[in-house]
Amino acid sequence: MSEPGLIRDIVRGVPVFPDEMPPFDPETAPASPVDLFVEWLKRAVEDGIAAPHAVNLATTGEDGVPDARVVILKDVTSAGWQVASSMDSPKGRQLRKHPTAALTFFWPAAGRQVRIRGSVSTGTTEENDADFQRRHPVARALVLAGSQSAVMRSREDLEAAVEEQVRRIEAADGLASTTWTVFTVAPDVVEFWQADQERRHIRLLYTRFGEGWRRELLWP
Repeated sequence: MSEPGLIRDIVRGVPVFPDEMPPFDPETAPASPVDLFVEWLKRAVEDGIAAPHAVNLATTGEDGVPDARVVILKDVTSAGWQVASSMDSPKGRQLRKHPTAALTFFWPAAGRQVRIRGSVSTGTTEENDADFQRRHPVARALVLAGSQSAVMRSREDLEAAVEEQVRRIEAADGLASTTWTVFTVAPDVVEFWQADQERRHIRLLYTRFGEGWRRELLWP
């Protein structure tokens, strides 16, 4: 157990935001949050921000308790933001029982954050398989081996399972998974957050409104 105040002393003075951050004028923001997200993501890639496609996926556990982990963004379409996992993984089971989720992107080097909440739908068999086939062979092997998040007795068991499934993949071109699933988060609300050194952060909220979007500024 750390002494009271120790962590506070460790983080005191650590910079929160970079000295220079990209400008953001909410008055010129596009009508669709998808378009603005694509602009921000492209800027993050151009600026060399590490893993800008990494996103925190928050779900509701089967016990009703919140759960979260970082995954990789697969795509963004007019339907929403896409991530993927096995249907029999913890997050897959949670999304099946509670088909709603929240996504959070955080790019510290730009002082930017994007938050998305909405309902979740699953991809077609063709969409799921196309995404599965794009994965690295070892990544596919791990999916085929199953057991994600189960207790593992030893690394040797893992290596043996991966080797077995890699052999199957090499022997059967296009070997598919029956559990790999693309999940699309259809946004109800999307918030874009731009940091300010003096804490006068800019927060632009998009809320689904009929066939379009309502845009509102939020207090920091």
